[in-house]
Amino acid sequence: MGQTLSEPVRDKQTSSNGDRRLIYALSEMQGWRISMEDAHTAILKLENKAQKEGYSFFGVYDGHGGPNIAKYSGEHLHRRISNEDTFVRGDFSSSIMNGFLGLDDDLKNHPDYRTDPSGCTAVVALITPENRIYVGNAGDSRAVISVRGEARPLSNDHKPHNKDESDRINKAGGFVEFGRVNGNLALSRAIGDFEFKQNTVLDAKEQIVTAHPEVIEFTIDPETEFIVLACDGIWDCLSSQDVVAFIRQDISKNVSLRLACENLMERCLAPGSDLGGVGCDNMTVIIVGFLQGRTEQQWYEWIKERVEAGIGPTLSEEALRPSPLMFHPFTSEDHALDLEILSELKGDDLRGTEDDIAAQNALEIEEDISGKEDTSGKKDISGKEDISGKKDISG
Repeated sequence: MGQTLSEPVRDKQTSSNGDRRLIYALSEMQGWRISMEDAHTAILKLENKAQKEGYSFFGVYDGHGGPNIAKYSGEHLHRRISNEDTFVRGDFSSSIMNGFLGLDDDLKNHPDYRTDPSGCTAVVALITPENRIYVGNAGDSRAVISVRGEARPLSNDHKPHNKDESDRINKAGGFVEFGRVNGNLALSRAIGDFEFKQNTVLDAKEQIVTAHPEVIEFTIDPETEFIVLACDGIWDCLSSQDVVAFIRQDISKNVSLRLACENLMERCLAPGSDLGGVGCDNMTVIIVGFLQGRTEQQWYEWIKERVEAGIGPTLSEEALRPSPLMFHPFTSEDHALDLEILSELKGDDLRGTEDDIAAQNALEIEEDISGKEDTSGKKDISGKEDISGKKDISG
């Protein structure tokens, strides 16, 4: 894993904002890592080529191998997406796909970045005036939405052992070993990481590691409460459902979204760095609440009343334990359920689901036998209204 400090850096950079449609809070913490490589973006009013109002954009960029690619992505990806011609036509899925690949190409041809060894995951959410959410994801950061307190996935973790991912990796001349690309990178899609994008015969989508995002569309309805975007420093420690339940529980105790972000990171922080990588990563989390005609105070009361009425799952027994090192939150069964929900949202069949589950099971067994941990790295934060940077890869 990446190098760690003797004591964690627990200082948090937290901010919040809102308008008549949305409220949000975000926070980042360096934790046990020797540097901060995360980046983020939070923009309530996204300037765009269509010159239309009512668009908001949020993103988390988990850097590895250094902060540079993540920081650049946090500062530029939203502009790349909103300046696409497809954005003017309302084809937001294509705008996100073209924006990711275009930014990656910009970096690859930039004299300051073409030889940079770093990379980053990216999970972004574009919210439109029509109450549609478009989530683009490349890597293993994650977006989850709370509907009546139930966590619904809006992204799919891109891991090398997933069948579609391993097929592409092998066809491009790479291999998967110990759940890592070429025995090195623990995720299979990323911006940057140009050492894995050297096959001149293949296009950008077919490289060993690709920046090509999966895009999921979701319509906000009266039961939709909030969306969470976070890096794997959070998801490695708590399941998607437990993250949603944790936030709702805090709100029911009159805790603000700002403090809920900070509490969530503290919950995921390992008590020590000697037992493995879980809880030792940089952490970044964004929570966006959907007001839907309510004031901010009315929204908080709405969530609180729902929790008190028993609407939605509560925290699991595992999440109530004191240490994130005491359990493994995301199993092959969790992955299967997420794939089923995502397939319904995308209108796809479940090709590869059984193979993915089998690969996940095999990897879990392999890790148990070998004791080899599955880490990676990635992070750095940045953006137009809220920016920052820094982080450390796990190798």
